[in-house]
Amino acid sequence: MGLIVRLDRMMADRKISLKDLAINVGITTANLSNLKTGKAKAIRFSTLEAICKTLKCQPGDILEFSQDDKDNLL
Repeated sequence: MGLIVRLDRMMADRKISLKDLAINVGITTANLSNLKTGKAKAIRFSTLEAICKTLKCQPGDILEFSQDDKDNLL
C-alpha cells in the first residue's frame, strides 16, 4: 500500500479549510487537494515543512507507511 496521507484528518483536527491551508502554505488548492487525496506522486520538503508549520504538527502526523503483505515476501 505504501504511504498513506492523513492530511484531511489533521486539517479537521485543526479546523482549517483546504483554501486557507493552501494560502498559508503557498500552493494551489488543486495541488493541495491532490496531496490530500493521495493522488500526488511527490511532495517537496519545503511544502511539507510549510504544512507542518501551519498545522503545528510533525511529518509523521500527516504521512503514514503501510507495508503490503506482498512486500514481506522478500
